[in-house]
Amino acid sequence: MRTQVAIIGAGPAGLLLSHLLHLNGIESVVLESRSRADIEATIRAGVLEQGSMDILNEAGVGERMQREGALHHGIELAFGGRRHRIDLTGLTGKAITVYPQHEVIIDLVAARIKAGGALLFETSKVELSGIDGSSPRVTFEHDGQARSIEADFVIGADGFHGVSRPMIPETQRQDYQRIYPFGWFGILVESPPSSDELIYARHERGFALVSTRSPTVQRLYLQCDPRDSVDNWSDDRIWSELHARTESDDGWKLKEGRIFQKGIIGMRSFVCAPMRSGRLFLAGDAAHIVPPTGAKGMNLAISDVKLLANALDGFYRRGSEEGLDSYSSDALKRVWRAEFFSWWMTRLLHTFEEASPFERQVQLAELENIVASRALSTALAENYVGAF
Repeated sequence: MRTQVAIIGAGPAGLLLSHLLHLNGIESVVLESRSRADIEATIRAGVLEQGSMDILNEAGVGERMQREGALHHGIELAFGGRRHRIDLTGLTGKAITVYPQHEVIIDLVAARIKAGGALLFETSKVELSGIDGSSPRVTFEHDGQARSIEADFVIGADGFHGVSRPMIPETQRQDYQRIYPFGWFGILVESPPSSDELIYARHERGFALVSTRSPTVQRLYLQCDPRDSVDNWSDDRIWSELHARTESDDGWKLKEGRIFQKGIIGMRSFVCAPMRSGRLFLAGDAAHIVPPTGAKGMNLAISDVKLLANALDGFYRRGSEEGLDSYSSDALKRVWRAEFFSWWMTRLLHTFEEASPFERQVQLAELENIVASRALSTALAENYVGAF
């Protein structure tokens, strides 16, 4: 098989890149290790910045997002028994949309299939070769048969544990990482939303997040030990902990319902630099991971592939390699800003066991400064909506 761009990974990064390339008349093939049913059923939260919303709309895949996504103009910071609203739109002129990642994937898969795009699900034994030459090759198994693709470029959009990043020799790359000493215990609940906007709660017992997935389903998180087991958390214990961490002096309370999904996710910050080696380019989680506190993961993936699509369009349309040569440095500027913001939000809102009483009071003082200062609130809002 021969194509212009071989894409490994059918997450938001790989699928959106394939669709953007199609709109520019560039051929691609997408390889995915899981089935279509699996990737469309893996429920993950998602907050889309204004810029990400605009890219999806311009690509013609934003209709359902506009119809079913929840447009939010603010968020709330809760601490000390009080809730404080950060007016995102009032401070920046921009908003966010809560629209889960798997819904974005559903929309993109449908668009690629409608356009006759080449999507190969349930592939295995994927290997790359020749990335330093002009004709890299991807070999793999599909439907029990050994196959290969020759391409001009290979895009590694196969996540943190994928095969693409290890193809960049360790002598050529620098990996930056921080593993956090806590994780998030996440649940899905059958109930109406408890709040019109996301609530980020800082409490001595640990962080909590109140979000929504639909008018009938809430998405809630609480800080926990990443080594813990969901079997240790009864529904009663979960609700007791969430109520303790989120209730405020004004009488507001979470709405309870049937919990139908539980899970624990670890948290890390990670960056691989550069994001390119020869004809191999990394995008999305293959190149960088952010803790979910800053709501940046999917937005970074979308930003990466927008840059890549423009760079590849310049190569095929004008024979220019300028965009390809600057891709890594351009992408990493945005990545490191998002890494900073995600780290800062995580440090601001989570309880660290090793923190001294002095440090915990300073944490509260920083929160008080943010909600009291228009300048500091604006800085938070600008980072949150991706205003620059």
